[in-house]
Amino acid sequence: MELTRYSTYPILLPDTTSDWETYNVFNPAVVYHNHLWHMLYRAQGLDWISRIGYAVSADGIQWNRLRRPVLEPHDMTDSRGIEDPRVVEIDGVFYMTYTAYGSSVPIDVKPTHSGGGIQPMIARSSNLITWERLGPIVTGEDNKDHVLFPRQIKGKFAALHRRHPKVWLAYSEDMLHWKEQDMAPIYGPRAESAWDSQSVGNNGVPIETSAGWLVLNHGYTPEHIYRIGAVLLDLEDPTRVIRRPADPIFEPRELWELRGDVPNVVFSCANPVLDGTVYVYYGGADHVIGLATCALSDLLDYVLTAR
Repeated sequence: MELTRYSTYPILLPDTTSDWETYNVFNPAVVYHNHLWHMLYRAQGLDWISRIGYAVSADGIQWNRLRRPVLEPHDMTDSRGIEDPRVVEIDGVFYMTYTAYGSSVPIDVKPTHSGGGIQPMIARSSNLITWERLGPIVTGEDNKDHVLFPRQIKGKFAALHRRHPKVWLAYSEDMLHWKEQDMAPIYGPRAESAWDSQSVGNNGVPIETSAGWLVLNHGYTPEHIYRIGAVLLDLEDPTRVIRRPADPIFEPRELWELRGDVPNVVFSCANPVLDGTVYVYYGGADHVIGLATCALSDLLDYVLTAR
């Protein structure tokens, strides 16, 4: 199966009159709350530093933005940018996982970007606009693509994160302390794969179904074409992979997905479900934001039956 694009055009473009979202808007988190769609998106402006902007919509298509970002760098841990937000509501509180791109890197750690360090951070909010930083899941290593499960598992908060080259599971009792002994690998790149042989990572918030946690993920090959796939994990032991189809469910095809700041990319941080439909908001070529959808039942059937 393949996700269906809402349109052959993006739903959100950079604002050329802005200083902080002049060039790129991409990789948004999206939640549906109080009959409105709320978007937290990554943006880059004149200084090329990533910040998080906020937009609200009545239909999930037409968006009204705040004039200024809601989260931006504040110290050396994120001085080069705040990237790729993912937002989930747990017990009435909103939690954002985001990547902090800092100006320093610990000794013996290979950074994702030359000269900088990467940390998987968490923040929380009661209103989706003002955010309190809580801290990282891990430090001293290149770790990102992290996302929280929408409920506790075995009495603990749970998160997926990317400890290269594999996707890992982590647990915490308080969202502040993530112990190494509570972490375990789940899956990694597949050498024989035509789309995720080089790298894999997590997309949006895991979707709870009767068959397991339905997780959308991403991967790429040495050609660096980013595609979207799906994995089904056990409800009570998410380290156990139930199904992992061989083929992706979405890949770059439109011109604005093939050409941009980073070409050949569809990258999603959000897959909210409303009335049985999965809404996959994604960045196209690290430049604009698009939307693709599918029926949750169709996606689950595909994951359960595909080779």
